[in-house]
Amino acid sequence: MAEKKTGQIYTVSKLTREIKSLLENTYPFVWVTGEISNYAVPASGHSYFSLKDQQAIINAVMFKNQKRNLRFKPENGMKINGLARLTLYEPRGSYQLIFEHLEPEGAGSMQVAFEQLKRKLSEKGFFDDKHKRQIPFLPSAISVITSGTGAAVRDIIIVAKRRFSNCRLDIFPVNVQGDGSENDICEAINRVNQLKRSDVILLARGGGSLEDLAAFNSEMVATAIFRSDIPVITGIGHETDFTIADFVADLRAPTPSAAAELALPDKKNLVQAVSKLQATLNTAINKKLRADHQMIFHLISRLKNPETIVYDFRFRLEDYESRLINMMRRSLHYKKGKLHWLSESLLSQQPANRVADYKRQVKTLSTALTHHFQHKFQQIKTNHRELSSQLQALNPAAVLSRGYSISRFVSDKRVITHSGHVKKNDQIEIILSKGRLITRVEKTNDEKKII
Repeated sequence: MAEKKTGQIYTVSKLTREIKSLLENTYPFVWVTGEISNYAVPASGHSYFSLKDQQAIINAVMFKNQKRNLRFKPENGMKINGLARLTLYEPRGSYQLIFEHLEPEGAGSMQVAFEQLKRKLSEKGFFDDKHKRQIPFLPSAISVITSGTGAAVRDIIIVAKRRFSNCRLDIFPVNVQGDGSENDICEAINRVNQLKRSDVILLARGGGSLEDLAAFNSEMVATAIFRSDIPVITGIGHETDFTIADFVADLRAPTPSAAAELALPDKKNLVQAVSKLQATLNTAINKKLRADHQMIFHLISRLKNPETIVYDFRFRLEDYESRLINMMRRSLHYKKGKLHWLSESLLSQQPANRVADYKRQVKTLSTALTHHFQHKFQQIKTNHRELSSQLQALNPAAVLSRGYSISRFVSDKRVITHSGHVKKNDQIEIILSKGRLITRVEKTNDEKKII
């Protein structure tokens, strides 16, 4: 019999509560590093995942309220560092980490968020060239969206006055960093599109850290730029700074000043180009005028006096008239002679004479035809008599009437022409002039002659 245990006996729930209290008191907050796996976000909005390394794995959760402060989206396979509370879930008796803060291992959270948003918008086609709008060559008005007190707006105004002072600048001052800056920028872009008074939008700000440029790396601002009907040029930060807004914009400039230079042509260069084109046009016009004058002089030299032209046509007309009269006379003379010849020919061949000739020819041919027919009929009649005599002489019935007969086998009706073809007891049919005989052969003799 087993020995009775001494000391306290724990229930499962009591033991679990004491273990939970021990864990939470011993590890109230801990920094943990590991790789995210099995990441899931149900309808509640909380994030459930596992954190693992090469030897172990532990369940983890981050509630919806703590996730609001994250600047990136956790993903499977991402290595993170996080501050968490260690606790035990009593119903299952399993311990887990409740994270209060997460950040990617290595790169900062803002850089990870930048890359994630860049990949997301690229998959949506926000960066495709087919969506880029054409920047007008010479805009009449430009809307500048930037800080109202920064150096960027002063640089843009200076460049605009220097390059093309005729262009109107509409300044829309906004907060370019800090809370509410994203909303300010989006509202300004939408406002410019509603007013429809500008040909180009300049979205600009000075340089700064990645945190300072956060508003220009937001999906809200990127969407506003993408949906803008007016072309957008960005000049954000320094030359090496790239933001999400730069990728979505229709044209990216390295600095605010460069954005103003890309938006406006240099008026001095345009004036020089126009002057050069004007000089070239004047030269071409003068050259064309000289060529046209020379052509006119050449045509004038070839132009005849109208009176001379009329005289030439008159002489030509008189020549045609004379030639036409001569041709008509020759034609009348020819036709008159032909008519005379035809009349004489007609008189020599009167119809009455030709009819008499035809009658004589018909009579002669009729007599010849009758004579020929009688002659031919007599020949045919004589030939018929001769053929009838020959036929009568060769008629088998006539031969039989002279005492001859025809012998043939009864079996196959073959005519017998030689006694050697007949055997004893063969039945033979003998055809006479009148009647037939059926006989049987008693004897054959090939040597004797038949008399």
